[in-house]
Amino acid sequence: MGLAHNRRRHAALAGGGFTLIEILVVVLIIGVISAGVLLSVTLTGRDRDLEKESDRLVALLNYAREQSELQTREYGLIFQDDSYEFVAYDTRRGLWRAVFEDDALGLRKLPDGLDLKLVVEARPVVLKRPADAKDKTPQVMIYSTGDLTSFEVTLEREGGVRSISLAEDDKGKVVAKPMVESKGNRA
Repeated sequence: MGLAHNRRRHAALAGGGFTLIEILVVVLIIGVISAGVLLSVTLTGRDRDLEKESDRLVALLNYAREQSELQTREYGLIFQDDSYEFVAYDTRRGLWRAVFEDDALGLRKLPDGLDLKLVVEARPVVLKRPADAKDKTPQVMIYSTGDLTSFEVTLEREGGVRSISLAEDDKGKVVAKPMVESKGNRA
């Protein structure tokens, strides 16, 4: 009885498992479904680089504003065609300089494919590299009182396909507006 029982138990165990082929088919199906979900999210207008960079800029602006108030020090923000940098006013020298004490406020390059547009006091600003690298005069001021120069900066995908604008809301907090997708500019 012992030998016959072991054979039946072994036969039941051998037929009850999955073969390598079955496991590979399941993994392939999961991979195809995952790729489909990823593509559908990308095609629905999500632009992770654009969202990430706008979130970072909002956080850094609010952080610089807090630091300006805490330190009773004037800060500023310089926008260039492919980057932005926070600066601080040096009262002893009477000039604007890079913020070397705080790495978070250093020069930030935009990811490839993103551009900036800036409007200060309701006037568009032409963004370019300064002729003099020592010229650190900011376009946007962050005063020690917590006030900001009136501005709107727009981060956009090259060609203006998608964009996110940042500005002060009615409560004085810098916020990102919802992403705008322009279907007319697509190639």
